[in-house]
Amino acid sequence: MTGGAQAHSLVIKLGYNANPYLATALMSLYSEAGFLDDAHKVFDELPNRTAVCWTSLISAYERHGHPRRALELFRQMQLDNVEPDQVAITVAISACTHLGALDLGSWIYTYICRNWGKESILEDLILQNALINMYAKCGDVKAARCIFDIAKKRDITTWTSMVMGYALHGPAIEALHIFDMMEKEVVPNHVAFLGALMACNHAGLVDEAWRYLGRMEKEYGIKPKITHFGCMVDMLCRMGLLEDAYRLITDMPIKPNAMIWRTLLGACSDSGNITLASRARACLAELEPGYAGDDVAISNAYAKLGFWEQKTSVRARVRRRRQPGCSLIEIGSRTREFAISDGIKCEHNELKEIIKGLTENSKSLLGDSENFTFSSGDLDGGY
Repeated sequence: MTGGAQAHSLVIKLGYNANPYLATALMSLYSEAGFLDDAHKVFDELPNRTAVCWTSLISAYERHGHPRRALELFRQMQLDNVEPDQVAITVAISACTHLGALDLGSWIYTYICRNWGKESILEDLILQNALINMYAKCGDVKAARCIFDIAKKRDITTWTSMVMGYALHGPAIEALHIFDMMEKEVVPNHVAFLGALMACNHAGLVDEAWRYLGRMEKEYGIKPKITHFGCMVDMLCRMGLLEDAYRLITDMPIKPNAMIWRTLLGACSDSGNITLASRARACLAELEPGYAGDDVAISNAYAKLGFWEQKTSVRARVRRRRQPGCSLIEIGSRTREFAISDGIKCEHNELKEIIKGLTENSKSLLGDSENFTFSSGDLDGGY
């Protein structure tokens, strides 16, 4: 970023730092390199900020994973009486999508219709897709469908947004209907197939899910990713087809990750299938050794079958491995540490003396001896 800093210094030296065009270029330079603080500093030094300047900074924050900050700037832009352009509007909608801010997203839609007319949405494919995606992901599938139905143009993003919206929020069968419609106009991508598999998962359509998974590579040359296999495993486990899920995991061309094995382990734990649970646990021990939740799951499988000795053994192993929580308190010039598993027996007498001292001080201050009585049995009984 040395070159960018030098360019910035030269702009200041020549007195062009108030030029909005140069400032926007510098903000883009800094933000592309990930130096958002420097980009914001350039913005703050501008005496007159155009819509392009605002949009550049808003886009930078949204692009680098700070949607909340992007929306704060978007609001400030309006408070400064700067009318947002379509790029700023599109970026703000994307930020709403990431945050699930449906109310603000709906307000932006109303703003567009009131100031530019609904027709402006249909003329701008990127803006249209941003709105459909926002509504679909935020759960208002009806609003997304309204824009989708009147759209003059639809690309793969338009279609996949609707497929995923229905797959996530239902009705799931409508996602498959949209998918079938899409195939007549565009070639589906891996996201569209993931949406179809998710819809099958939610609707319990096992045979259809196998069909979609098989069609990916056979008809479109799309190799299934770990997310596609994970969705299939989750569906088979939900339907109680644990042997099928295990065969899919062992046969898939991609090395299964911990999430996939943990899905199988959880289902086996619930059903008491200790054989498959043990296999899944062994694989997880290699992928993520020391994760206590896996031992808890298999101990639950033992409990389901009444194997109490094995359950107790696993739980004991978890307790031995677990790092105990602890707390520190400072008394006078000494710091004391208490661990959950320690109890307080080691310093029992000292604690009694401390509490007695506190009680005596309270008595002397408030003079109410009846409300401040202490006996060693109070402390003994509590533990």
